[in-house]
Formats: sequence, C-alpha cells, structure tokens
Amino acid sequence: MTAAAATAAGGGRRRFEPPARDAVAADCFDHPLFAGMAAFGDLLQAAVWPSVRSLDARLALPGKTLVAQDAALLADGLHYEARIAQGRIATRAGNWHDLFNALVWARYPQLKVALNAAQCRHMATVPSGQRNRAQAALTQFDETGVVVRVRDPLVLAAWDAHDWAALFAPAWWQSGSIAIAAVFGHALMEQALLPGRLLVGKCVVVQGDERAACIEVVANAIDAGTVLDDPLQLRPLPLAGVPGWHDVQDVAFYGNADYFRPLREGRRYPPPLHTAGSVDG
Repeated sequence: MTAAAATAAGGGRRRFEPPARDAVAADCFDHPLFAGMAAFGDLLQAAVWPSVRSLDARLALPGKTLVAQDAALLADGLHYEARIAQGRIATRAGNWHDLFNALVWARYPQLKVALNAAQCRHMATVPSGQRNRAQAALTQFDETGVVVRVRDPLVLAAWDAHDWAALFAPAWWQSGSIAIAAVFGHALMEQALLPGRLLVGKCVVVQGDERAACIEVVANAIDAGTVLDDPLQLRPLPLAGVPGWHDVQDVAFYGNADYFRPLREGRRYPPPLHTAGSVDG
C-alpha cells in the first residue's frame, strides 16, 4: 500500500528516500532478504526502469493489471484498495516501492489477495477517511511483513521474552528450529537497498515444516479474519540479528537496546498458527 511508505520499517516516522537506481550495487540483491525475489533479478538490476506496461506483461498477474498511477487514473476517486478489488493495481513508474510491490504480488499472490479482501471488508464498516486497528495491522504486515516458521516452542519462549541472545543463537537457525519462510513486506525490500540498515520485520509466526504450507496458512487466516486484528499482534523481529544477515554480529551489536529492544511491560504475543499435521513440542 503505497501511502504507508512514509513509515520507516524500523518504526520511525520520517519518509524514507531510496537511492537512485544507478546507485544500487548489483550485489545488494545477494542479501538473504531478497531471496524470494531471485526470479526477478533482471528487473532489479537492469540499467533502466521497466515501464508499467512491460512490467504488467512480464508478471501477468492472474485477475490483476498493473496500471500507471497518473492523474487520469486517480480521477476515478476510488480508494487504492477498492481499485485493486476491481483488478487494477495503481503503480508509479520508476519507483522502487511500487516495483517491489508488484514483484510481491507476483511472488506471493495468495497473501496479497487476502490482504486486499480484508482491507475492503474493514473499509465497508468504518466511516470514510477513518481506519480501525485491524486496517493498521494489515497495512503494517503488507509493508514490513515477514512470515516466520518455527518448530521448537523454546524458540517462541525466547521471542516472547525478547531474549534476543537466545532467539538469534546460530544453532537454532542452522537446525531449522526457526527460519524465515518469506520476507513479504515491500517497504522492507525498498529500505534494504541501503546496505547495513537496521530493519525490523513485523511477523506472523507459523509452526510447521514446509515454507509453502506456512504461507498458505497465513493467507487463509487473513482471509478468515482470525489474525491481524491489531498491530500489537505482530511480533517484531530485528532482521539484522538473524545469523549471517549483518556484517558484524558480536556481543556489542546484540547489546544495542535501541535496536534489540526489551519487552514492554504487559506486551503479549498471540500463539503461532499451525500447518496441517504440526504439533507442539
């Protein structure tokens, strides 16, 4: 949702200014945060921007068309989400945020469709120009969302307590006790164009084994309205703490309480979703 780009993924309020296309080094996209975008490397690394028309033809989104966000389009007076529900995704040419948004539509269409349907349901229940807590949660997940897969409840206990030293223990990540199933938020990708930026993902957690099944469970839960009722339901994950995701990950780095923030008094997170056949323990 392009209007939400003004909010920095790390929780700030200043508008993020991405680098120019020719200022982004090709190896930027080797970072694990961009792993889900590997199939679109040419669109990210080419010297020139793809046109909205050519991007639409390349991605061929089922039931959706990328359309240039210009004065003629905006003259219809429709809300961004309402227009998507009609099949048109407003897209700005030469814009990193909207390019990543389009690529996420191609990579994770089930999540995008579910989020749009949920936004439209809520829009129908609140006065024009207003937003409820669920809409804020849906937007945060759309912009900065990460789907995390877990197997070991001890991992969740550490996360519940913001015990970052335990959560980011390399052994847990190497064994698959916890893993990133999908970096979904297109604002995260935009901000990751500046290497070394300390980003925070807003996570929905699934207990299960298969990445695709975890993503499907999240999409189904959004569609059913059983998740994302409030932004506080999203678990923050300081992504630079994931083993191998930042250049220097020493004791001093993990001791930065401005980034690895302690748990606020009274903060509680929801239990994980479950894929079919997954069990606790």
